[in-house]
Amino acid sequence: MSQSTFYYFRYISWIAIICSLAGSALLFVIGAEKSYSAFAVFLFDQAPSPQLKHLDSADIAISYITKSLDTFLVALVLFIFAHGIFTLFIKNGSEDNTKSVLSWVKTPNMGHLKNKLTEVIIVILFVKFLELVLIEFDQLSWEILILPLAILLLCIGIKLLGLGQGGE
Repeated sequence: MSQSTFYYFRYISWIAIICSLAGSALLFVIGAEKSYSAFAVFLFDQAPSPQLKHLDSADIAISYITKSLDTFLVALVLFIFAHGIFTLFIKNGSEDNTKSVLSWVKTPNMGHLKNKLTEVIIVILFVKFLELVLIEFDQLSWEILILPLAILLLCIGIKLLGLGQGGE
């Protein structure tokens, strides 16, 4: 196969880009809906989901806001992933667009993209732990420590592998 065949085959990555952007847009809508639910429960006394009925309205609103934060973070992960794939596979490397909307997300290689995504996933896991503690606050057990332990092990693994180091 010639090199030009591989050059044109890179455009198949549009599938990943479009699907990631569509998923990101969907998650932004879902996050907005969860934020609306927080306002509806707190301001308009809307009935919460059954798993949250044991909480007062302020705690229910906080729970919905943390759930929306979690959803928005996953939406941003998909957005950053789509931008990274576009930068690595589609965008011409010789183009230097300094006015890029996402100039803060530089993606020089696949390893850098994985590092950025790993950092955001750790934040998502921490927010998920916060959400679990908030919902189960009255009936906490030792099993709740599994998630922060997993987060700690991920952080140690990242440190040992040397990921996340280097000039940003």
